[in-house]
Amino acid sequence: MSSQKNDRKLRSQAGKYIPVFDASSRLGAAGFAKAIAHALRTEFGSSGSAVKHIVNLTSANERAVKNWLQGRNGPSGESLILLCRHSDQVLETMLILSGRPKHLAAKKIGDAKIKLREILIVLNELEA
Repeated sequence: MSSQKNDRKLRSQAGKYIPVFDASSRLGAAGFAKAIAHALRTEFGSSGSAVKHIVNLTSANERAVKNWLQGRNGPSGESLILLCRHSDQVLETMLILSGRPKHLAAKKIGDAKIKLREILIVLNELEA
């Protein structure tokens, strides 16, 4: 079997780092895929069970999810929305990449309020 033009082995390996948002530069597909891969690995890990868990969340093909975790491809819009529903890391990455630091700060404040309420409930139970 001969090599094809679009064979994965011929793909460029540029952009192996996690991109930092810079309003003056363009992120590109490779940077987006790497950022989402980092977020997914941070949240779910990169094991086989992580792949199956992400497949269950998104109903995506298992091979596609493996490509997301390896940073080869990024998820489609529909899959990205489903991932944001279930993963704080992916949501935060999307807010950073879209240049919305105020929204990220608001999310973190909301998360902190929820944790504080949980702590107060436990403290009240301990006092009783």
